[in-house]
Amino acid sequence: MHKYPKVAVVIIHWNKVEYLQKFLPSVVASNYPNLEIVLADNHSSDDSVKFIEENYPQIKVVQNGYNYGYAGGYNQALKHVDADYYVLLNNDIEVTENWILPVIEAMETDDRIVAAQPKMLQYNNKSFFEYAGAAGGFIDKFGYVFCKGRLFENCEEDKNQYNEITEVFWATGACLFIKAKAFHEAEGFDANFFAHMEEVDLCWRLQLLGYKIITVPQSHVYHLGGGTLSKLSDKKTFLNFRNSLIMMLKNLPFYQALWLIPFRHFLDLLSSGFFLINGFPKHSLAIHKAHFQFAKHFFNWVKLRRKVQSQIKNKHIHGIYSKSVVWKHFVQQIQFYSDL
Repeated sequence: MHKYPKVAVVIIHWNKVEYLQKFLPSVVASNYPNLEIVLADNHSSDDSVKFIEENYPQIKVVQNGYNYGYAGGYNQALKHVDADYYVLLNNDIEVTENWILPVIEAMETDDRIVAAQPKMLQYNNKSFFEYAGAAGGFIDKFGYVFCKGRLFENCEEDKNQYNEITEVFWATGACLFIKAKAFHEAEGFDANFFAHMEEVDLCWRLQLLGYKIITVPQSHVYHLGGGTLSKLSDKKTFLNFRNSLIMMLKNLPFYQALWLIPFRHFLDLLSSGFFLINGFPKHSLAIHKAHFQFAKHFFNWVKLRRKVQSQIKNKHIHGIYSKSVVWKHFVQQIQFYSDL
C-alpha cells in the first residue's frame, strides 16, 4: 500500500480496570503507521478513565453517559471517532505486534470487502481457537451460528488448518475490522441487542447491502473471553436466544421467516428442556423469557424488518450452511468444522 489508511482501534469498556492494566500494553505496542487508540467507556464506576488519563495520555477517551452495552456503546462512541477503518476490540484481548497490517492489506484489495477478523486464539491456551469467532463465523439453515474451528462449545486446536483468507458469513465482534463508511451506511449495530449476536446481525445486513466479510488468519490475537458476561450466565443465554429471533425476523426473506421462526420456537423449547434436565433451570427459564420478550415487542421487530428489507441490494448471501449444525454436532457427533 502506498498510503496507509487511518485505523482507529476502539476498545469498548465498562469497569474492570484490571483488564486495561493487563491488556493495553500489547495494544499500545501495535506496529501500524497511521493508528489512533480510543477507549469507549460505557460509564464505568471504577478508576478506568482515571487510569487511562494518568498512564496513557495518548489514548483518546470517549465517555458514554450511560452503559449502553456493546451495541449501543459503540454506536454512541463511534460518532466521535474519525478514521477510515474502525477496529472494534474487546478489553480482554492481547494483540500481537503486527496484527493490524495483514487485515488492512487484505481489505484494501476489494472495495466490497468491508468487514474482517483475525484468527482468534485462547489467551489461556494459545494453541487453541477461541470461542468468540475462532477462524471466522458461519450460520446454518436454522439460524444457529458456528465457526471455522469452533462448533458450539468444542474449540479445535490450531494446526494451521484454516490459514486461507476466506469469505465468511460473520466476523467476530470481539475483534471486528470494519470500514467506517460501511458501518455508518448500515447505521451501525442494532442497539436493541445490547450485547451478543449484534455483529452477526450487522454482517448479515452488510451482505444484504452487497458487501463481503472475510477472515484473515495471517493476523492472530489472544482473547480471554467471558469478560462481560460469562458463558455460564443466564443473561447471556437470554440475549443469545432473543437476539437470534430478532435477527432472523429482520433479515430473512419473507417465505423463510414464515416457517423458520415458528420452527425455531420448537427447537428452542427442546433446548430449554435440555438445560432443565441437565440441572440449569435458570438457563431454561432464560429461553422462555427470550421468547416472551420477542413476542411482546414483535411489532417493533417487524418495523425494523421493513427497513432492512427495503434496502436490500443483494440476495446471494455467503456462508450459510445448508444443513443443521445442531444435528451434525449433537446427534452425529461431528466435532470439527472440516468434517461438516
